[in-house]
Amino acid sequence: MKLKKGDIVARPSYQCDLLFRVVELYPDYVELAGEDMRLLADAPLEDVVIVSEKDRSAHELKAKELEENSYKLFRQDARLMKQRSEYEVTSGYKSDVNFFELRGRVLHIDGDPLYLRKCTELYNKLGVPVYGVHLNEREMPEQISSLLEMVQPDIVVVTGHDAFLKSRGSEDDTRSYRHTKYFAECVRVARKYNGHRDELVIFAGACQSHFETLIKAGANFASSPERINIHALDPVYIASRVSLTSFMDRISLTEVLRNTITGEKGLGGVETKGVMRRGMPMKYEDE
Repeated sequence: MKLKKGDIVARPSYQCDLLFRVVELYPDYVELAGEDMRLLADAPLEDVVIVSEKDRSAHELKAKELEENSYKLFRQDARLMKQRSEYEVTSGYKSDVNFFELRGRVLHIDGDPLYLRKCTELYNKLGVPVYGVHLNEREMPEQISSLLEMVQPDIVVVTGHDAFLKSRGSEDDTRSYRHTKYFAECVRVARKYNGHRDELVIFAGACQSHFETLIKAGANFASSPERINIHALDPVYIASRVSLTSFMDRISLTEVLRNTITGEKGLGGVETKGVMRRGMPMKYEDE
């Protein structure tokens, strides 16, 4: 078997339960990134097999179904929020008023360029303004301050790949995680920039990240309470919910987590208000 970067593979020792993308080759092992999950792993060469087109297609179909289900749930909730806004602005539909929305702007910093592209496509599909940046996780703490100054976001997403490594120590030791410390440092820098959790909403983390550390650092939402893998698109659904929710409304943690693909075992957070603001009157371009 001749491996090369970009090959889609699985690990027999884990019953080939996840698909990975080969990101780096070494003499005795390979570095892998989850194809759908934000997980980074090392694997010996003998524990890696190239996935057949048939198996890959079956996996992609199943993954697509999960993504579509979350998208439908999100759109359903978005429609309900829109209807509630129309009711409030028109005083119970008693007046004919056109209004506009200033949706929260997202700064999405991602350690995986392919995930960044998928996430940006979903933000655009959901109508959420986003500025996306690809950075290696180790570079993020050095770059986030200048990005915050440039983009002036309402919401920051700091994500990429992570993993808990048993060989490094206990689950409570942040040194046992590949990238949690970099995500946490980004959160601390962002909180120095704006210390109010309702003025700058932060999501941080990836697969198996140390949830408690990220929340204590100042994140509103983070992964992963049960140290499980999270889906590549999960941060988008959380950030988008914040972007589309009025600053007058508190976000239901139960509802926002329900709309993600992974759910509350992989994602959590603290009480947070939305950042969207309504305005009137609506000015049309042809007027």
